[in-house]
Amino acid sequence: MKGVCVLLLLLFCACAKFAGACSCSPVHPQQAYCDADVVIRAKLVEKKVVVTGNDINGNPIKMIQYDIKQMKMFKGPDREVDTILTGSSSSLCGVNLESSGENEYLITGHLDSNGTLRVNLCDYVETWESLSMTQKKSLGQRYQMGCDCKIIQCPFIPCSINDPSECLWTDWVMEEKLQGTQAQYYTCNKRHDNSCAWYRGSAPPNREFMDIEDP
Repeated sequence: MKGVCVLLLLLFCACAKFAGACSCSPVHPQQAYCDADVVIRAKLVEKKVVVTGNDINGNPIKMIQYDIKQMKMFKGPDREVDTILTGSSSSLCGVNLESSGENEYLITGHLDSNGTLRVNLCDYVETWESLSMTQKKSLGQRYQMGCDCKIIQCPFIPCSINDPSECLWTDWVMEEKLQGTQAQYYTCNKRHDNSCAWYRGSAPPNREFMDIEDP
């Protein structure tokens, strides 16, 4: 059993390594939605290197700018987003996206003090076609209803929640993948007693849904 736990830990570390200097761990799409300032469906039009300022030594700070065509906004400011900024490399938390215009993406990110959308490896970015129908229909009201809950990832066994307002995300330890059953088909929502539990489906849950709907 000890060997299995060590293997799971190594696998998790390898999975989390993608964040590099970002020091972040994988996030459930609902939690990513709730934590983000902006959630959009977009097509990339152009990729270019831009200078956004200078560091303390006077050297230019280069970033990647993606010009995008916004297809739909699920969460964000009352205006269209037409550009996003990200680090110039993965070591600087930069997100490398296909800018040929063939793919549409679900993009989550945060607005800086200038109102510019910034995206890094800690944010949830997936091709639109890779999302399940439940995930697509959950963007907006369904995910928003669960934003008073907190989804906690289980990187290896044993793991547990510490508060009734939390849901334990076990896709990695149960299925060895992050886009598993809970990520694709479940949301964490409040029950009538204000505790949180997993609920399956694309429609908003009944106010007094039962634990039998848990995965």
